[in-house]
Amino acid sequence: MLVTFKTSAYADITMFGDAAEALLKLMGQSGNVPGAIMADEVAAALAAMQASLEDDSAPGTSVNNAGDDQLEDDEDRQNKVALSTRAIPLIQLLEAAIAAKQNVMWDK
Repeated sequence: MLVTFKTSAYADITMFGDAAEALLKLMGQSGNVPGAIMADEVAAALAAMQASLEDDSAPGTSVNNAGDDQLEDDEDRQNKVALSTRAIPLIQLLEAAIAAKQNVMWDK
């Protein structure tokens, strides 16, 4: 599944569902798709996500490229991408939404 984040203040961001769900949960959201954050709540969601991402040892802060939580061999370990890296485009989208006082939505 792919999830696309949208706001009128920034280009759409599409990411794999497992990473999107993890980031939504770090923002204090349920992780359900579709969903939305109202403009006045975006700053708090961004702050919560960034605080969680700062602790790389927190559960769910890395996602395997294959979408499988179990790493079976060395090649899979090398393909592991930190969730904080995957979050960068979403952070930029959220910052733009905050600056423009816009809502943020996501859908499949």
